[in-house]
Amino acid sequence: MDFSRRLFLKTASFGLLALGMPPSFLVRAAEGEKGKWGKVLVVVFQRGGMDGLNAVIPFKDRSYYSLRPSIAIPEPASGEERAIDLDGFYGLHPALAPLKSLFNKGRLAVIHATGSPDNTRSHFDAQDYMELGTPGIKGTPDGWLNRLLTEKRSEENPFRAVALTQRLPRILAGSSPALTMTSIEEFRLRNALLAPTLEKLYLNVKEPLLRQAGENMFEAMKILRRMEATLPPAASDGYPNGRFGASLKQISRLVRANIGLEIAFTEIEGWDTHVNQGGAAGTMANRLKDLAEGLSAFDRDLGDRMEDVVLITLSEFGRTVRENGNRGTDHGHANVMFVLGGKVKGSKVYGRWPGLEPELLYEGRDLNLTTDFRAVCGEVLSRHIGQKDLSKVFPGYKFPSRPLGLIA
Repeated sequence: MDFSRRLFLKTASFGLLALGMPPSFLVRAAEGEKGKWGKVLVVVFQRGGMDGLNAVIPFKDRSYYSLRPSIAIPEPASGEERAIDLDGFYGLHPALAPLKSLFNKGRLAVIHATGSPDNTRSHFDAQDYMELGTPGIKGTPDGWLNRLLTEKRSEENPFRAVALTQRLPRILAGSSPALTMTSIEEFRLRNALLAPTLEKLYLNVKEPLLRQAGENMFEAMKILRRMEATLPPAASDGYPNGRFGASLKQISRLVRANIGLEIAFTEIEGWDTHVNQGGAAGTMANRLKDLAEGLSAFDRDLGDRMEDVVLITLSEFGRTVRENGNRGTDHGHANVMFVLGGKVKGSKVYGRWPGLEPELLYEGRDLNLTTDFRAVCGEVLSRHIGQKDLSKVFPGYKFPSRPLGLIA
């Protein structure tokens, strides 16, 4: 979290009202109140442009195999290193095997041929457009998750939105405050180091209301430090090694702590597979393994709490249908999204398949887009979070008249 005088002198920046007592959400959490769990949205960004065609394989579309002679995943059959059949047309990459049971249980939905309608092939622009929620428009001042925070009418607290990243992502940038941390322990230590500076800052504040708000903020920090001893421990069973697995552990911990988390964000990098992408094994398979193990462990870790959680995956664009001369794929267009949660209507691959014949490809090279990512995210916001006016979150987008039906 970036600390600044402007941020900390804004009374509502942490929702710590000058009432002479610690915020009620901290009291509830410290006392371990149960049974009043709120809805949580988790967004996982796959930075680099995942190859959706090798993640969820359209094995019945024969053009897939003719265009990918060395990196295609063999269609389902007995034996290892083959696609895992989902519905007779699509199959999971073998490295995504941990997701198959979630799909079978109806907790995981797949949306194919989805993504941003903008045709940029720049990682930076495509990620910005997807995080801002306004494809093709760079001047949007805030991210769509921050707009969601602004629109939601709920009790303010510093843990409403948390990014498990080194820096605040654009998707959470805006007028509503959001925390960034790599772990709960790191957050506590960092604040302990900053506390003396902040206390000096508030010594010069003359307005009684702001001064009281500052005092309450420091009291809240003390409560958070006391709470840490009673927070649920970070689980380790099944999470992959590395930053992605560690971030999902921390999100699970925050959800189980019941301290008012509404939105969590994390990311997993390494999807830009121009060279030696591999097929059933290789560079991309390793990334998919981390993704699948992370999502599976997260679902298992939360258990019954997943009834209140929906997780969405995003990636800025897909890859070219035809493999390149380096046995990799270049920047493409449409992709695949996963939606995981207890109330998700899974066991289905959603979206209209556009086909891979040459005349059906986008700009003659890419999977065509048939479902805008905002339709997927908007439906989750509406059905899971209860956001009524989606135009405030995704301005300028006309939602389809018939939703996909992702959430029960």
